[in-house]
Amino acid sequence: MSFRLQPTPPARPNRCQLFGPGSRPAIFEKMAASAADVINLDLEDSVAPSDKDSARENVIKATHEVDWGNKFLSVRINGLDSPYWYRDVVDLLEQASDRLDQIMIPKVGNAADIYAVDALVSSIEAAKGRTKPVAFEVIIESAAGIAHVEEIAAASPRLQAMSLGAADFAASMGMQTTGIGGTQANYYMLHEGQQHWSDPWHWAQAAIVAACRTHGVLPVDGPFGDFSDDEGFRAQARRSATLGMVGKWAIHPKQVAISNEVFTPSEEAVSEARDILAAMETAKANGEGATVYKGRLVDIASIKQAEVIVKQSEMIAGH
Repeated sequence: MSFRLQPTPPARPNRCQLFGPGSRPAIFEKMAASAADVINLDLEDSVAPSDKDSARENVIKATHEVDWGNKFLSVRINGLDSPYWYRDVVDLLEQASDRLDQIMIPKVGNAADIYAVDALVSSIEAAKGRTKPVAFEVIIESAAGIAHVEEIAAASPRLQAMSLGAADFAASMGMQTTGIGGTQANYYMLHEGQQHWSDPWHWAQAAIVAACRTHGVLPVDGPFGDFSDDEGFRAQARRSATLGMVGKWAIHPKQVAISNEVFTPSEEAVSEARDILAAMETAKANGEGATVYKGRLVDIASIKQAEVIVKQSEMIAGH
């Protein structure tokens, strides 16, 4: 371990982030009643330009009137390259209730983008006497964003989470695909005449996880566009969880249960993790730094791996 210890990310469940357009207030109550850990009310891509003002009003009203229970309530503002984002921030911070937990900033390209939003948010909070600081989540969805991913992860103490936005990311990178997440038809390898599809998002996800873990931020996988493909969604989520991501977006309510399932450690995984910890305790009592568990070597590094699973399970159970 480096002399600089790896900071701990926020201790809150983030297994599923359910998205809904701010222009459709009729679905807000259903979103609040869902099993998602995070609710993302959207002012950006899912809202037409003609509906931006009314969507913003709907979201502000919902922070006062909808019972969000224990949901972590987030609002995705418009991008900094748009004429809408400043009004999103000003109106949300001046008019929304303290139930607002987070602002999601899309298409972040560098640390200066976060600085700009942070400065505006901090000024309004001070002017209005808001005592609950608003958190940030950013979306990496451009070549610049992934190139500057570590400086973005370190840009603000408000930053709690970082997501990969596959569609805009693919467009910015010039990728030859119209798919949103998942495997792609032309991204395959051949082995003995058989096609095997690998994951074109893997490297970007790994870069995001590394930057997030370095700076104590939650790494989150973004959308999976084909909501009719449950198994494709599940496979993508499992790959993301294996890489170290803590959750995934749901763009359709049916994806919530799958995401929660994948990002909640199974009883078998938790039981095995506890067994490994117990085996290592016995080894330490015998003056040994390693032992054998079910035919494989386990050591101090194994303790750290097992503790991740146990702590995640306990956090989810206690939420």
